Amino acid sequence: MTEYSHITNQNTAMKTWICCLVLCLSLTLLFFHATDAFSKTPQTVQILLAEADQCRKGLDQSGETRSRNYWFDCIGLYKNIYVKYPKSDEAAWALYHSARLYTGLFDYSKRFQDLDSALELYRRLAEEYRDHRLADDAQYLIGMIFKINRNDPTQAYVEFLKVEVNFPSGDMVPEAKKRLEEISVTLGDKVNKKKNEDKGKDNGENKEKNKDNPATPYSGLIAVTDIRHWSTPNYTRVVVYLEDSVQYEHHLIKADPDIKKPRRLYLDLKNARVPKEMNSRIEIKDGLLQMARAAQYSSDTVRVVLDMESVDGFNVFKLLDPFRIVLDVHRDKKTENGNNSLASTTKERLRKGIRKSDKPDAKVSLARQLGLSVRRIVIDPGHGGKDPGCQIGDGIKEKDIVLKLAKALASKIRKEMGCEVFLTRSTDVFLTLEQRTAIANMKKADLFISLHINAHQSSDIWGLETYFLNMATDETSMMVAARENATSQKNISDLQTILNELMMNTKINESSRLAHEVQKGMVTLTDTKYKMSKSLGVKQAPFYVLIGAEMPAILVESGFLTNPAERKRLLSNEYYVCIATGICKGIKDYVKGIELVYQGGGG
Repeated sequence: MTEYSHITNQNTAMKTWICCLVLCLSLTLLFFHATDAFSKTPQTVQILLAEADQCRKGLDQSGETRSRNYWFDCIGLYKNIYVKYPKSDEAAWALYHSARLYTGLFDYSKRFQDLDSALELYRRLAEEYRDHRLADDAQYLIGMIFKINRNDPTQAYVEFLKVEVNFPSGDMVPEAKKRLEEISVTLGDKVNKKKNEDKGKDNGENKEKNKDNPATPYSGLIAVTDIRHWSTPNYTRVVVYLEDSVQYEHHLIKADPDIKKPRRLYLDLKNARVPKEMNSRIEIKDGLLQMARAAQYSSDTVRVVLDMESVDGFNVFKLLDPFRIVLDVHRDKKTENGNNSLASTTKERLRKGIRKSDKPDAKVSLARQLGLSVRRIVIDPGHGGKDPGCQIGDGIKEKDIVLKLAKALASKIRKEMGCEVFLTRSTDVFLTLEQRTAIANMKKADLFISLHINAHQSSDIWGLETYFLNMATDETSMMVAARENATSQKNISDLQTILNELMMNTKINESSRLAHEVQKGMVTLTDTKYKMSKSLGVKQAPFYVLIGAEMPAILVESGFLTNPAERKRLLSNEYYVCIATGICKGIKDYVKGIELVYQGGGG
């Protein structure tokens, strides 16, 4: 039994060993099978990419390069990759080569729809594959399309700037910098003057052509695209949009009771037309204006008329890209109801030499008696909606940061100063630049503060700076203004010259004083809370969002999103409170300065 048991145990052990071996072999085969199954996807993508690349390379060697079908055969092979395998590395290459093919096809076809397809694919690559090494290349090539193929240097400038802001470590940043410098020169004043002269010449030629071709009387004329308005009983802004720039002049016509015509302000737009499909009569009836209406006054002139009811003053100026003419009308403050009786009484007492202590209201500040105290403030969180402002990665966007900062500032001002505070936007919505200023004017704000976050091509640049509206005095200020104004793709060369017709109507001195106090307040607070604190000072530049403001207005750049240290701060609630406290302190010091001036204690 002992020997039998030994043999049985050996057999059992042998069977167990064989079973284990079979099991191991089975598992090994299963593993290799599974590995092969998982490897089919990348192998397939690589094969598909190689086939598409071979098709693309064949275009250079084929005599069929002018056949659209041949191009689309290759484009279709690439599309199959990024549609079926969107998360693969090959998908990014497929998007890149597809866009390059569309650009090459445009060289033969001259069809702008091919360029549009290229732009769409490049943008998809830059946005959806932001961490891929081709993303900055795609963004750079977008700029090149606008610079070379579309001959749009202004939009090209914006696109090249995105290379620096969105991909600061990308290998295309040096090239983007070169393009930015080239465009800055191209859009200089001399070139802009020559461009306007050429446009005037072209307009003259168009007029001659129209005379000889009565069947197309409006060919070559620039269309009025829209008329919009924002209004209150004491202030109204009317904006006339056109598809391109035009020469214009405005006139005021007195009321004519005999024919029951009200006083009218009208614009004559040269070389322009009113499309039949546009709503050319805009009912307003806000106490200031009855309506705005546009009509074809002559074969090449559009007349836009504002029928007035009770207007005491107006201002007319232009903004660019899209070209639009802004008409601000307002009721004289002397005729408004409110606090003016107290102000006029106090001024009369001052004129007669009566001291404020001679009256029971001696404890009321002179600024408040004069109606000069700050009671209402409008805060403008920059950007919003489709306009993210500067951004880093997928989730860090200027529009979100400034909205949080604006809400913190509003809360601080209400609590510490007791002022009414309004935000131009309290959610993630898009507002035009002229609409933001109109809101401040409609609210009859005493101060207007626009909040922004800065960006720079160098991540070593950091600090706080505050701007007021004026001609730029240095290149850096000009570039900051160009970036913030890029919401509407402004013509950079016109940023300086557009202010010539407005300077007499802006509150430059008061805005400068407010800017200095706010800058000092912010820097003082950050000095006490952070080891790294830096003031870049108070500067002046032509920011479109400040144009037309009827109150002291400033633009605050509260840090650089492109600097790692400041970016970390800008994402913290503690920093929002710090900056809000500093701005609030600056406003309070500004108000104290008003009181000192009118009490004879300041200059």
